[in-house]
Amino acid sequence: MGEDVGVRTFSREDRARYREKVRRCLDVFAEMLRESRFDVERPMTGLEIEINLVDDDSMPTMRNADVLSAVADPSFQTELGQFNIEINVAPRRLAGTGAAEFEQHVRASLNAAEAKARTVGAHLVMIGILPTLRPEHLTAATLSANPRYELLNEQIFAARGEDLRIAITGVERLATTADTITPEAACTSTQFHLQVSPAQFADYWNAAQAIAGVQVALGANSPLFFGRELWRETRIPLFQQATDTRSEEIKAQGVRPRVWFGERWITSVFDLFEENVRYFPALLPVCDPEDPGEALAAGGVPKLAELRLHNGTVYRWNRPVYDVLKGRPHLRVENRVLPAGPTVLDTVANGAFYFGLVRALAESDRPLWSQMSFSAAEENFHSCARYGIDAQVFWPGLGYLPVTELVLRRLLPLAYHGLDRWGVDPAERDRLLGIIEQRCLTGRNGATWQVETLHRLESADHLDRPEALREVVRHYVELMHSNRPVHEWPLP
Repeated sequence: MGEDVGVRTFSREDRARYREKVRRCLDVFAEMLRESRFDVERPMTGLEIEINLVDDDSMPTMRNADVLSAVADPSFQTELGQFNIEINVAPRRLAGTGAAEFEQHVRASLNAAEAKARTVGAHLVMIGILPTLRPEHLTAATLSANPRYELLNEQIFAARGEDLRIAITGVERLATTADTITPEAACTSTQFHLQVSPAQFADYWNAAQAIAGVQVALGANSPLFFGRELWRETRIPLFQQATDTRSEEIKAQGVRPRVWFGERWITSVFDLFEENVRYFPALLPVCDPEDPGEALAAGGVPKLAELRLHNGTVYRWNRPVYDVLKGRPHLRVENRVLPAGPTVLDTVANGAFYFGLVRALAESDRPLWSQMSFSAAEENFHSCARYGIDAQVFWPGLGYLPVTELVLRRLLPLAYHGLDRWGVDPAERDRLLGIIEQRCLTGRNGATWQVETLHRLESADHLDRPEALREVVRHYVELMHSNRPVHEWPLP
């Protein structure tokens, strides 16, 4: 969500000053786009994974400060809940064996972190929503110590003026309330970063939006929350509801939610930043001393601190990112649709499919988004979150069809072509996309494995739901460490 901020209250003057400053940043950003002041020579990819912490009984443990102290690796950072941490993987190019290097680095880092976490009684789990989470685990007391989380919580509830209502109807139903944003901490994700030039940004973002539903269907790994079987990717509706600043009356007026799919195809990265400024009031109106206009006029690279902080409090599923690295500004598409896990290998295969497919679509002679309505892409997204790998989707020229059939017939060949365009080693390309193919052929992803395992434990072993959920996590963790792709996971 941007830079760290200290605990404080905000006055009306703070908000007025921030609004003026963020609009000034937007003007400077537009000027930078006109002057093409961006690093485009060696596009990099990046990866972040949010991780749950459990104890020896497969229950969430509120030990992230202890775990981070034991791990002592700057790649690992705090997250919203005390049962979460995050690993930020150093960016690299995809060409050659870049994907394999991601896999090797992440596996080595996570294995080392797991060994150190065990010394403080914790274990790392890559999963979209931890099945053993209960309402008592998501309270104000479980917020991480970083002041920015407490401040964000205060500002969201000040905007709402009432408790959060979480209502999800899937295979089973859940209706509950929360007086903090900690339910958001239940949603642990994988985020892929792709550096693109300003000229290419719109095509890559549109492509990412068009395939978001397909990504969710193939990678769903969050079917269980508070002991209920809900959507195959329950993380999607839960995250939207857990950070909603709108009261029911404001929703009825059509005000946009801060967790947002969007509402149109774009023609420039500027469209997204401008929408964020126009539609969403500041949650954290913290002003930086830098004058972005003066910095640019002096030949420097402005931080655009207010624009970046504001952008970090609008939770698009594909988010635009402006950043400065080694004195050079660049743009990234941050793909946020996928849950964490199940394995590092599955994660890297999901990344290969995404990076290959968006490149093929972005470079297509006839853009997909010229043939498909934006509302159809959004409908696909929510349908795939609800039904996972069994979803039906709409695709131009094909109509409605099973998502697995669409991937096998149309999208996998495009992903192969896109990875070739990135210069990915053919053996790596075939290995990783072969995992996506087998997921489609077997109909098995993390969500289906979790649900089938739960049902088997309840019926064959006659376990009650809480005990069965603990067993689901125990088996999951064992198989996660095997790094076998999830389509090969046996049922207990």
